[in-house]
Amino acid sequence: MTKFVFVTGGVSSSLGKGLTASSLGRLLKSRGLKVTMCKLDPYLNVDPGTMNPGEHGEVFVTDDGGETDLDLGHYERFIDESLSKISNTTTGSIYSNVIAKERRGDYLGKTVQVIPHVTDEIKDRIRRQGTLGADVVIVEIGGTVGDIEIVPFIEAIRQFRRDAGRDNVCYVHLTLVPYLAPSGEQKTKPTQHSVTELRGRGVQPDVIVCRSDQPISDSLKRKISLLCDVPVNAVISAVDEPSIYDIPITLHHEGLDTIVCNTVGIDLDDHPIDLSSWRSVVERVHTTTRSVRIGIVGKYVTMPDAYLSVAEAVRHAGFAVGARTELEWLEAERVPTEIGTDRLSALDGIIVPGGFGERGIEGMIATARIAREGEIPYLGICLGMQIQVIEYARHVLGLSDAQSTEFTHATSAPVISLLAEQMDVTDLGGTMRLGAWPAMLAEGSVVASLYGTTVVSERHRHRYEFNARYREQFEAAGLRCSGASPDGRLVEFVEMPAHPFFVGTQAHPEFKSRPDRPHPLFLGLIKAADQRAEGREPHLIDPSTVGLAR
Repeated sequence: MTKFVFVTGGVSSSLGKGLTASSLGRLLKSRGLKVTMCKLDPYLNVDPGTMNPGEHGEVFVTDDGGETDLDLGHYERFIDESLSKISNTTTGSIYSNVIAKERRGDYLGKTVQVIPHVTDEIKDRIRRQGTLGADVVIVEIGGTVGDIEIVPFIEAIRQFRRDAGRDNVCYVHLTLVPYLAPSGEQKTKPTQHSVTELRGRGVQPDVIVCRSDQPISDSLKRKISLLCDVPVNAVISAVDEPSIYDIPITLHHEGLDTIVCNTVGIDLDDHPIDLSSWRSVVERVHTTTRSVRIGIVGKYVTMPDAYLSVAEAVRHAGFAVGARTELEWLEAERVPTEIGTDRLSALDGIIVPGGFGERGIEGMIATARIAREGEIPYLGICLGMQIQVIEYARHVLGLSDAQSTEFTHATSAPVISLLAEQMDVTDLGGTMRLGAWPAMLAEGSVVASLYGTTVVSERHRHRYEFNARYREQFEAAGLRCSGASPDGRLVEFVEMPAHPFFVGTQAHPEFKSRPDRPHPLFLGLIKAADQRAEGREPHLIDPSTVGLAR
């Protein structure tokens, strides 16, 4: 029978529930178990698709077109499994479904209430994960215990143990053990209060994971065990690590996977752990002795989580090349007025990632021109590819007012536009191209050599497309359309073969990168950047400082 592990958090937000859950998933998978994961988010939005990335972070996209919370990116990167739109559930989607059922008469005129109707809907979403053939389903509950909006979720998972059977459910609670400098002590009181709040809702944690900036002593573990009614070996010290990829190793040493398996009746002798592949990743993280500087020029750089998957994909490629990737976050609006050619030319590579809206567009266009003319390796992702096309049209094709119709219709050269506009259709609609779409790559192209194949599938999240009416002009002038949809209508990749690396994709390849299997496009960029770095003064780093960015 499928086992269910619920991960809750207390004391403070941003403690790392997603990374803890992901690390546990990796450990269980390393024991030969089939693992899937999902996130229950208490906010009222139906999904993160319309939320401001500068506030909420990136929108992660699944193969089936789900717009989900960024934690699903951590899940996929750690357990190396593709998730789906049902892997992310919000309060908004729960209530939308409950109200739709009420309107259809599914409740037969009964009074619709949080218990049982809302909690039943939540449990149905969880059970659906258990029908996917996984041995273990890990469910992260967003928010913090004590938040008013989290109450229905806590009640639902309380009921779930009764429904599924005690031996099939494990509750893992993540808390903070702060260090107070004036007293020189770590304090367990926040953990005690958090567990008391959780128990007040009817959930007794089986495991308590204690986040701290230094290890939890054995005496503190005994104290937490006594006051929170869990075994001492179920009090796990989760100390700050130099890299997020160290976390599974640390949690294994603390016995997290062992206590979880024991709680839900998974025989450890039948499932010995093999962490060799993960340890090799961690070893590469900590043995780089040189660096490459990668600039990310975007709209939302004041909130790096808005480009979380991009940053991780860059790091994955760095692991493979053997170089630490130093990320420089550059606001597009400051190019070229404050961030000019000299600053960008000092970089080894540049990425212009995805985004929506007109803000910062001219700065991105200036960035693409500097990268093209200065032969700086450049990767354009979604909007970043469209920027390449606009810049090339203006400064190589001589179409001085080239633009995307996302930003203005007052242009004689709409090199980027809605597909409907290209086909002279009046009803433009509002549907994004979401999820995995196939592409055919041109034989002998840069991207075909990077992928090692001419048929690929990448995830998308956009409305505007390369205007195919201009394709011949671009290719005649040296910008090759090197990948397209199977029917040839949609340009998926562009490249400039004469450049060290000048590649753009309409997709979001960052979503498919893995720490032990970097994405080919990012690997190509970092290899080109590494070659460029060899031409400047060596920038050696202390191996002990590698991977400090979490």
